[in-house]
Amino acid sequence: MAEQIICFCIYLLVALLMLGIGISQWNSKEPVGFYTGEKPPASQSLSDVLAWNRKHGAMWILYGILIIISGVAGVFGTQSIWSIIPLVGGVVVPIGVMVWYHHRLIKQYLR
Repeated sequence: MAEQIICFCIYLLVALLMLGIGISQWNSKEPVGFYTGEKPPASQSLSDVLAWNRKHGAMWILYGILIIISGVAGVFGTQSIWSIIPLVGGVVVPIGVMVWYHHRLIKQYLR
Protein backbone atom coordinates (compact mmCIF):
# COMPACT_ATOMS: atom_id res chain seq x y z
CA MET A 1 0.00 0.00 0.00
CA ALA A 2 2.89 2.37 0.68
CA GLU A 3 4.06 2.04 -2.93
CA GLN A 4 0.64 3.05 -4.22
CA ILE A 5 0.53 6.11 -1.97
CA ILE A 6 4.01 7.22 -3.05
CA CYS A 7 3.11 6.69 -6.71
CA PHE A 8 -0.09 8.68 -6.29
CA CYS A 9 1.81 11.51 -4.55
CA ILE A 10 4.18 11.69 -7.52
CA TYR A 11 1.22 11.83 -9.90
CA LEU A 12 -0.36 14.52 -7.75
CA LEU A 13 2.81 16.65 -7.78
CA VAL A 14 3.06 16.40 -11.56
CA ALA A 15 -0.64 17.22 -11.89
CA LEU A 16 -0.24 20.28 -9.67
CA LEU A 17 2.60 21.45 -11.89
CA MET A 18 0.39 21.11 -14.98
CA LEU A 19 -2.48 22.87 -13.19
CA GLY A 20 -0.09 25.69 -12.25
CA ILE A 21 1.00 26.07 -15.87
CA GLY A 22 -2.63 26.14 -16.96
CA ILE A 23 -3.68 28.73 -14.39
CA SER A 24 -0.74 31.00 -15.22
CA GLN A 25 -1.50 30.76 -18.94
CA TRP A 26 -5.21 31.37 -18.32
CA ASN A 27 -4.41 34.58 -16.41
CA SER A 28 -1.62 35.83 -18.67
CA LYS A 29 -2.08 39.13 -20.50
CA GLU A 30 0.76 38.42 -22.94
CA PRO A 31 0.55 35.58 -25.51
CA VAL A 32 1.70 32.24 -24.15
CA GLY A 33 3.67 29.48 -25.82
CA PHE A 34 2.68 25.85 -25.82
CA TYR A 35 5.96 24.38 -24.62
CA THR A 36 9.39 25.53 -23.48
CA GLY A 37 11.19 25.46 -26.82
CA GLU A 38 8.58 27.51 -28.64
CA LYS A 39 8.51 31.29 -28.66
CA PRO A 40 5.01 32.64 -28.10
CA PRO A 41 3.53 34.51 -31.05
CA ALA A 42 3.56 38.30 -31.01
CA SER A 43 0.38 40.00 -29.79
CA GLN A 44 -0.21 41.69 -33.14
CA SER A 45 -0.05 38.35 -34.99
CA LEU A 46 -2.93 36.87 -32.97
CA SER A 47 -6.55 37.68 -33.68
CA ASP A 48 -7.54 37.27 -29.99
CA VAL A 49 -4.81 37.05 -27.33
CA LEU A 50 -7.23 36.42 -24.45
CA ALA A 51 -8.93 33.49 -26.20
CA TRP A 52 -5.53 32.09 -27.24
CA ASN A 53 -4.30 32.17 -23.63
CA ARG A 54 -7.53 30.83 -22.17
CA LYS A 55 -7.67 27.87 -24.56
CA HIS A 56 -4.04 26.97 -23.90
CA GLY A 57 -4.57 27.38 -20.16
CA ALA A 58 -7.71 25.23 -20.23
CA MET A 59 -5.80 22.57 -22.14
CA TRP A 60 -3.12 22.37 -19.41
CA ILE A 61 -5.71 22.45 -16.61
CA LEU A 62 -7.58 19.56 -18.23
CA TYR A 63 -4.31 17.66 -18.59
CA GLY A 64 -3.62 18.10 -14.86
CA ILE A 65 -7.08 16.80 -14.02
CA LEU A 66 -6.56 13.79 -16.33
CA ILE A 67 -3.28 12.99 -14.59
CA ILE A 68 -5.05 12.99 -11.21
CA ILE A 69 -7.86 10.77 -12.52
CA SER A 70 -5.45 8.35 -14.17
CA GLY A 71 -3.34 8.25 -11.02
CA VAL A 72 -6.35 7.31 -8.92
CA ALA A 73 -7.53 4.74 -11.45
CA GLY A 74 -4.12 3.18 -11.99
CA VAL A 75 -2.69 3.29 -8.50
CA PHE A 76 -5.73 2.46 -6.42
CA GLY A 77 -7.33 0.16 -9.00
CA THR A 78 -6.65 -3.51 -9.39
CA GLN A 79 -3.02 -4.49 -9.07
CA SER A 80 -2.46 -6.21 -12.39
CA ILE A 81 -0.89 -5.49 -15.75
CA TRP A 82 -4.14 -3.81 -16.77
CA SER A 83 -3.58 -1.01 -14.25
CA ILE A 84 -1.02 0.43 -16.70
CA ILE A 85 -3.79 1.33 -19.18
CA PRO A 86 -5.23 4.28 -17.22
CA LEU A 87 -1.73 5.46 -16.40
CA VAL A 88 -0.65 5.52 -20.05
CA GLY A 89 -4.05 6.66 -21.29
CA GLY A 90 -4.17 9.58 -18.90
CA VAL A 91 -0.58 10.74 -19.22
CA VAL A 92 0.90 9.78 -22.60
CA VAL A 93 -2.04 9.85 -25.02
CA PRO A 94 -3.19 13.38 -24.07
CA ILE A 95 0.21 14.79 -25.07
CA GLY A 96 -0.47 13.89 -28.72
CA VAL A 97 -3.96 15.34 -28.46
CA MET A 98 -2.54 18.55 -26.95
CA VAL A 99 -0.03 18.94 -29.81
CA TRP A 100 -2.83 18.44 -32.35
CA TYR A 101 -5.04 20.98 -30.56
CA HIS A 102 -2.20 23.51 -30.37
CA HIS A 103 -1.70 23.31 -34.14
CA ARG A 104 -5.43 23.74 -34.58
CA LEU A 105 -5.29 26.89 -32.44
CA ILE A 106 -2.42 28.21 -34.55
CA LYS A 107 -4.57 27.88 -37.66
CA GLN A 108 -7.50 29.51 -35.87
CA TYR A 109 -5.81 32.50 -34.19
CA LEU A 110 -2.64 33.29 -36.15
CA ARG A 111 -3.14 35.89 -38.84
